[in-house]
Amino acid sequence: MSFAGAAWRVFWRDEMPYLIIAAALLALLLFSARGERKALRNTLIFFVLCLAAEAAGSLVEAAGSERAGALVRSAAIVATGLALIHLAGLAVFRAALPAAGLRPPRIAEDVVLVAGYVAWGMLRLRLAGMDLASLVTTSAIITAVAAFAMQDTLGNVLGGLFLELDDSISVGDWIRLDDLSGRVAEIRWRHTAVRNRNGELVIIPNATLIKSRFAVIGDPDSEEVRWRRWVWFEVDFDVPPARVIAAAEQALAGAEVPNVLREPKPDCALMDLTVGQARYALRYWLADPRRDDGTDSTVRVHLLAALERSGISPSLPKQVTYEVKETEERQVAKRAREVELRVRALRGVDLFAPLSLEELRSLAASLVHAPFAAGDVITRQGAVAHWLYVLLEGEAEVWVDAAGAPRSRVATLGRGSIFGEMGMMTGEPRRATVTARTDVECYRLDKAGFEEVLRARPSLAEEMARVLAARASGLRQVIKDARAEAASIPHSESLLARIRAFFALDAGQSGSARTA
Repeated sequence: MSFAGAAWRVFWRDEMPYLIIAAALLALLLFSARGERKALRNTLIFFVLCLAAEAAGSLVEAAGSERAGALVRSAAIVATGLALIHLAGLAVFRAALPAAGLRPPRIAEDVVLVAGYVAWGMLRLRLAGMDLASLVTTSAIITAVAAFAMQDTLGNVLGGLFLELDDSISVGDWIRLDDLSGRVAEIRWRHTAVRNRNGELVIIPNATLIKSRFAVIGDPDSEEVRWRRWVWFEVDFDVPPARVIAAAEQALAGAEVPNVLREPKPDCALMDLTVGQARYALRYWLADPRRDDGTDSTVRVHLLAALERSGISPSLPKQVTYEVKETEERQVAKRAREVELRVRALRGVDLFAPLSLEELRSLAASLVHAPFAAGDVITRQGAVAHWLYVLLEGEAEVWVDAAGAPRSRVATLGRGSIFGEMGMMTGEPRRATVTARTDVECYRLDKAGFEEVLRARPSLAEEMARVLAARASGLRQVIKDARAEAASIPHSESLLARIRAFFALDAGQSGSARTA
């Protein structure tokens, strides 16, 4: 027999036509999946190279080097089987199942192919005459060493299986891991591929995902992906927070910003108080996670414009050192200006109308600035507090709790109003609850501040009693019969006695001062 005939006889096995036909049919099936043609081409090239290697081994064996030729042919046969298994896996998972409307996760394909490779390898060992049971029994140490060396790989494989089994993430989900955010492109047996907004395909080992905390952006069960974004900014303390929040929310409420959802509505919150600054966050819902940075930029543009329209300047990171030489004259002038502003506020209050200018200035020195945020309880019904409030800015509401009835609002107080005067003048409990309807600015005057003025001119007690009686009568008309004890308003004589007792004034001294 010729050399070529001998080589062909060694090469051409009975199963060879079936292998070639199977490869051709699988290639035709996979060719219909357009996105998989590169994988098909590579696998077919590998399959042809394996056949060529087997032919080369046959030539070597026919030339007389039977041992070397057989070794080359055996390795080529194993590789040919692996190529055919890979081709079958591609055809089933990339063409047949998608055509039937089934799209199993990529990790399922990987696991099935690995199982096929292992099964083919064990079959070849069995056909070569090796006892597999004996091999497993006598190679326990080798198996342990191999498992230890492959612990990272095994961790990645198990991690991929767990991610699929508990449905933590799926292909198409948007996730955020540390400083990485993007869409899951595929989940393989060893890694998960994430496509970020820069177009980069980031490979993350599955073991890393299992061990780390990551966030799935939006609701995976909803077709609409919503991502809440935070835009941070700082404003100085001297700007009221309610004003800043209103301006920031108005920035998006009246603007058409692409990818910013109308529902849920954007909102602004005071998040932190730092050195010299108040830190805010304007929060909105993003419709398209791919447009995060650009949309954040547009939101900042609208925010800056809204703050400027409201006369609010953002507080930029800076360090300023002030050196002010406080002379005694400067301090006196500053104090005098503040006193005059307080005197002007007191002059508009009927309770202090009997006071002279000097008495008003003495009283003004005892005033304490007391701001309240909207919703704050300024005074509470039944509480004992020996001070009154002068309302400078904003609005406050007066509420009365009636026995057996719900709390009712009886009045709304505006700029220039006072409340709590009965508690300061007589020491009796509060007759009503006063809450801040808006952010309010108040001056607070306590008993000690007024006592000095009253002791200097005890006759003021009678005039104050008449003013309090008139105010109490007006309060009775407002409250009506909402509460019986609130409607029982004392007369000026009774109030005068309470004032004298509360401030420990001598009745004879008050009368002599009036006669004089």
